[in-house]
Amino acid sequence: MNNLFLSNEIIILLFSQIVIYFLLFISFFISIQILKNWDYTKSNSLQYNLEKKAYLVILIISFALFSKIFTFFYFIYSIDSLTFLVHGAMCAAGIFSSNDFGNFSLVLKVINLFFIGFWIILNYLDLKQKDYKYTKLKFSFFIIIFVLFSVELILDLYFLINIPTKEPVECCSIIFGVSSVSTNIPFNLNIPNLITIFYLLYILTVILSLQKKSLLLLFSNILFTYLAYFSVTYFFSTYIYELPTHQCPFCMLQTEYNFIGYFIWSSLFLGLFFSICTNIFSKFEGLNKGKIYKLSLIFNSIFVLLVSFYVARYYILNGVLL
Repeated sequence: MNNLFLSNEIIILLFSQIVIYFLLFISFFISIQILKNWDYTKSNSLQYNLEKKAYLVILIISFALFSKIFTFFYFIYSIDSLTFLVHGAMCAAGIFSSNDFGNFSLVLKVINLFFIGFWIILNYLDLKQKDYKYTKLKFSFFIIIFVLFSVELILDLYFLINIPTKEPVECCSIIFGVSSVSTNIPFNLNIPNLITIFYLLYILTVILSLQKKSLLLLFSNILFTYLAYFSVTYFFSTYIYELPTHQCPFCMLQTEYNFIGYFIWSSLFLGLFFSICTNIFSKFEGLNKGKIYKLSLIFNSIFVLLVSFYVARYYILNGVLL
């Protein structure tokens, strides 16, 4: 048996994943039945029973999806806790890069988090409608999400099974080392140009949020998120670690840095999420669109303030920049 499965964190993670998947598996089959027979215009016993089933299934799905959000954070924490079992790994970066499944699993989990958010908003809008006009849509969307969750669970198992415990893996200092900066940053940007564009894009997202230009906001936010990843990894992270040669997007998730990475990355992706929502749900009834723009602006601002704080603090305490 792989030594990883002797880890308490991994056992808890897998147990949680299987329980949640079981709930979603049951909901999947009931959702298909509801989709096949749902007709709100009818007042027969079948429709009445379907409405009762739909209410119960919505509760189960909502509980399971909210649980998936929490298990995502626990997944990152669990992988990070394996560093004592995997030779050479200083944080989750080396473990995710140790085989062909790790990074795919992580990316799919992030995508699924966005889909979870979309379903939660769609369900909220549907429950506000007297005729449940979005019921079929949300159950159809749930079926897509369930398929993605199935792929995610398979990827997780392949990833965990293939993590090497006897061979050394690359640590974050090699993956994101100083020597790799020039080749990893897109558009051949150097650090000063990257940070300048980072702040200019943030200002642009602020303007577009205030003007409620949904499509332009989406495009600018995608580019902002893309460049923000490199900005954090190769510039802002060095101020969090207070070491110019330590560049890593994962170590900041550890307890030594007060888990600040969870807040940094969550605020960044929530800003992107709500900018996507301004476009997806623009035609839906019952949504406070102005609030969605504000949420995108708020989370982008929280992200920028968090990463900028560490640069300002270091400069105030030391009088120089790294």
